[in-house]
Amino acid sequence: MARAFVLIIWCLCFSISRCHIPNNYYDSAESVAPVAVLPGNVTKLTRSESQERLRAVRVVLASRAVDAYIVPTADAHNSQYIAPSDARREWVSGLRGSSGTSVVTATRALVWTDARYFTQFEVEVDGSLWELMRQGTDPSIQNWLVANMPPNSVVAVDPTTYTRNSWNTLQAALTRANIKLEAISENLIDLARVSIGDDPPSRPNNPLIPLTVNFTGRPSSDKISQLLQQMNSRGASALVLTALDDIAYTLNLRGTDIPFNPVFFAYLVIRTDLVAPNNIILFWGNGVLSSDISQHLASENTQLQARPYAEIFTYLGTLASEVSGRSIWLSDDASHAVYSAVESASNVNIQSSVSPVALMKVIKNEVELQGFRNAHVKDGVAVVRALYWLHRQLDAGAEVTEVGLVNKLAEYRSEETDSMGPSFSTIAGAGENGAIIHYSPLSEGPQRVITKDDMVLVDSGGQYKDGTTDITRTRHMNSSPTPEQRRAFTRVMKGQIALGTAVLPAGILGHTIEVLARKALWDIGLNYGHGTGHGVGHYLNVHEAPAWILSAVSVDDPGIRPNMIYSNEPGYYEVGEYGIRHEDLVQTIEMNSSADHVLADGIIGDFDGRGAVAFYTISLAPHQTACLDVNLLTDLEIKYLNNYHARVLTTLGPILEQRGYNDVLEWLTDECAPITRSSAPAKVVTPLVLISVFVAWLG
Repeated sequence: MARAFVLIIWCLCFSISRCHIPNNYYDSAESVAPVAVLPGNVTKLTRSESQERLRAVRVVLASRAVDAYIVPTADAHNSQYIAPSDARREWVSGLRGSSGTSVVTATRALVWTDARYFTQFEVEVDGSLWELMRQGTDPSIQNWLVANMPPNSVVAVDPTTYTRNSWNTLQAALTRANIKLEAISENLIDLARVSIGDDPPSRPNNPLIPLTVNFTGRPSSDKISQLLQQMNSRGASALVLTALDDIAYTLNLRGTDIPFNPVFFAYLVIRTDLVAPNNIILFWGNGVLSSDISQHLASENTQLQARPYAEIFTYLGTLASEVSGRSIWLSDDASHAVYSAVESASNVNIQSSVSPVALMKVIKNEVELQGFRNAHVKDGVAVVRALYWLHRQLDAGAEVTEVGLVNKLAEYRSEETDSMGPSFSTIAGAGENGAIIHYSPLSEGPQRVITKDDMVLVDSGGQYKDGTTDITRTRHMNSSPTPEQRRAFTRVMKGQIALGTAVLPAGILGHTIEVLARKALWDIGLNYGHGTGHGVGHYLNVHEAPAWILSAVSVDDPGIRPNMIYSNEPGYYEVGEYGIRHEDLVQTIEMNSSADHVLADGIIGDFDGRGAVAFYTISLAPHQTACLDVNLLTDLEIKYLNNYHARVLTTLGPILEQRGYNDVLEWLTDECAPITRSSAPAKVVTPLVLISVFVAWLG
């Protein structure tokens, strides 16, 4: 009997969770595309609706002599999120997930999507009319077209929805198979919608929002002057900006045309061959700026012309003729339509590179950095209040759903000064939903109730005029995780601290350091299937390229230098059971012996003059130390956590006290209490262990 007892104990101790590596690797833990509609919360199109839509598309294809039409999830600006006016793949197929590309031929209709939406396809799409193509398993779009379209076929694409690089890759493959790739400027899905009386939504054109220099730190005229200097140094007569966040940043304007991203639909052309106001041309709406926007631009000494958004391609053709023999600078993310318009004139030289604005805005000025820090104080108050509320509601026996937590976070953030809404769709995953990397609960349909036994992953962020936030906290609702959860929670924390405390040579590329965040998990054979860090815009996109910390090489990575903002977000996901992620935003700082850094005292060099950089965490909310196995932490890790929690308490505590949130302050004080070796959790005694002990005692 004693041997049986030992065997039971051994089996329990050896039962470790499997490492689940998703089929797809995502650049970020938050979705970078429109919010997914999850299975069970929606109904698919009726068969007659699907048939009508496909029939309408095929009539249009036949009228244009097109044999296959590609419908990506994209807009004309290569945006991470798209507006309803650009959700064409969703309309034609019925699949509402954030990722996917449709292909329609005279006899077949297919949707390529990733593993997140395989089940959703079955719920939303008529499988008798549409075929699911599983990315990573089935042939790619170009391989399928080469294998299934006969020679001399015509494959068409709206050229505004493909970047030039994507176009060239597809065209090369099709040309080898004697298949023509044709650009048709009129979107054929839009034409099909009109033909059946289901007109597409109008493109949003909401009022612009001026962002004054006390938030931006630089007038727009100063930014334009810097761009003109770069253009002159390259011999470029014109620079065409197509990315919406580039334009918003350059002009110190914001908008609300796309959910979560404070941008507006526009193009911006800057010329060196003309003088103000003719050298700056903004293509926006109907080309008429409101008086407050005109006054804002004038206050920053910026003169420009405003023209209708729809005139951009005609203008680019004229521009190319006017600067014939000289250079036009285009972003390598610009659409094939933009490149084609410029190439309409002969003898024009195109310079293609990463956008100079992308490289400019990745380095924050002192006003922006202070704004980020201010925003995170406000955000920290909101997040702490929401976490306290969640625990107290469950302690009182109240029913709280994932959506209820999402709404409470939004409510508390909205009470803060200069709050401008969420920065992405909040991920609030209880239990098994926490393991879905891009999960977002919906207010419609069945609701997941959070229970006291749940591990809850909450990834959320806010937009404030002074900065953008993105923070993830994982909480066990009764502070008693399983041994497997505690081990994963601790090792993910070790990874976050390893990256957050790293001292690096200035200019090092993000992919070379990502292993620091994974090593503690790799040590026991675990991993996670998303990137570890992304750049963050200043009251702009929460995912700001080209700054990334990924396993793969990012082609345009500018290197890590002082005054950048990154996320630091390792995780672990046990599919069907729970998810864990610890995420903070960090500011890159110049590292020396006087820096506010846990390793500052030991710094003796600067990489032979190259310069040293490090990270300083600006997110402010407690980690749940009750879920840590302190025995797995090093002295440095304990010191880091204690220092961080002391800063959280001394920063947020006085604000909570001033506002009369004394109960929240009491809870925060407990959460921020220092941890020591004696904080190591007692061994978890399960019912099976107790039974085994009892049986052994009887024997």
